[in-house]
Amino acid sequence: MSAIILFMAGIAAIAGWWLSQQRLAAKPWLEEGVLVDLREQSGSSPPTAKIGLGVFLAVVGSLFALFISAYSMRMTMVDWRALPVPALLWFNTGALVLSSVALQWAYTAARRDDIDGVILGLLSGGASAVTFLIGQLLAWRQLAGAGYFVASNPANSFFYLITAVHGLHLMGGLVALGRTTSKVWRSAEVIRVRLSVELCAIYWHFLLLVWLVLLGLLTGWTDGFVDICRQLLT
Repeated sequence: MSAIILFMAGIAAIAGWWLSQQRLAAKPWLEEGVLVDLREQSGSSPPTAKIGLGVFLAVVGSLFALFISAYSMRMTMVDWRALPVPALLWFNTGALVLSSVALQWAYTAARRDDIDGVILGLLSGGASAVTFLIGQLLAWRQLAGAGYFVASNPANSFFYLITAVHGLHLMGGLVALGRTTSKVWRSAEVIRVRLSVELCAIYWHFLLLVWLVLLGLLTGWTDGFVDICRQLLT
């Protein structure tokens, strides 16, 4: 239970900070000394797409929190035999980090109305994300070649399940990224795609954070930390 509590607390803290930046509680019509046209101020409220993404990320975070909790409880049983983590996962992690950095670069360029920087960031981010997915498939192939199949052991099943679900979410992000890149490629004004670029960057940062937590769980790096937190909570 400590693992899911820690993960959910982290997600809640990040979501709370992000929502606090969106002026959800702003009441411009109550500001003294200012004549406000509500129709003009409607553009200052957070876009519906951004709020929708926040809700979606909260749901996805809850899903992975359940996976982490189930993994932590299942690994304590006697039939659990940890599988060797392929070294390729470290290369894949580097590719995902580069992808997240590239998307942040694209968003920064969009704020500067730098169309060339936006295109470069989007293409680099997409290429790095595809590299990550290919690397994950190669890691699966390495494990299968060594005899670590899905049904061989609960640890194997969890590894394939968790990495597959994360990969599916990244593939969904690539669809949105492809649509955004297509708009920019068709010489759309940067201001019209700025929100789309920002949403892609937020989504990529979230998936990177989730993957780092999962990687720490799969490699056992978080075991000591989780044990300490479990003792504090009990």
